[in-house]
Amino acid sequence: MPRPPRIEGATPSPNIWHHPATYEIENHAADPHGRIEEAMSSVASWSGARFLDVGCGSGFHLPRWASVAASVVGVEPHPDLARLAVRRTRKLRNVSVSVGTAQALPIADASVDVMQARWAYFFGPGSEPGLAELDRVMARGGTAFVIDNDGSRSTFGSWFVRGYPMVDPDAVERFWSTRGWTRIPVDMGWSFSSRADFEAVVRIEFAPELAESIIATHEGTDVDYAVNVWWRRY
Repeated sequence: MPRPPRIEGATPSPNIWHHPATYEIENHAADPHGRIEEAMSSVASWSGARFLDVGCGSGFHLPRWASVAASVVGVEPHPDLARLAVRRTRKLRNVSVSVGTAQALPIADASVDVMQARWAYFFGPGSEPGLAELDRVMARGGTAFVIDNDGSRSTFGSWFVRGYPMVDPDAVERFWSTRGWTRIPVDMGWSFSSRADFEAVVRIEFAPELAESIIATHEGTDVDYAVNVWWRRY
């Protein structure tokens, strides 16, 4: 398929930018028991809060936040995905979607109570400009969450370190912890409704050779999958 347009300052996603329909399947399969949200809510509530979703993609999670938050802003660097997010939330009056990057958020100073960046390429080193923007937009007492893959454990974690050897799990952990963020390890899982869905998602997450190796050696439609929920109070 055609390569999406380059957005100034954005790191292209290898999955949702090129395969939004398949990524929708992945979103439905990920975290079937809601353990990420459970970890987040153990730290801070977004009921009545001003919520920011950085890298919101096609807006999959925006309605969930909007069900209890006072207001929700989704920021997405890919214009086509932002349009999908607008379409998804068009009937929700407390949701707005903007095109923008993590390092140049179209958000007013001190206007956010709760922020989430879920698999939005906040893999530690290199995300300093985005974290500087959080210093600007987070309100006093607000809480930011970054959901990141944990390459040190789980079946998916072993695939991740093979597919992305440039991401050092130990370096990522040092990056966040030395900047005042706290880690909550979460075992969330993938659970697909069909083998075809599992295979389609694996093929958008990994290079062809590795994807085919995973498909050939992993049975079934479920995968144990560990993530880190990093959080910081402002």
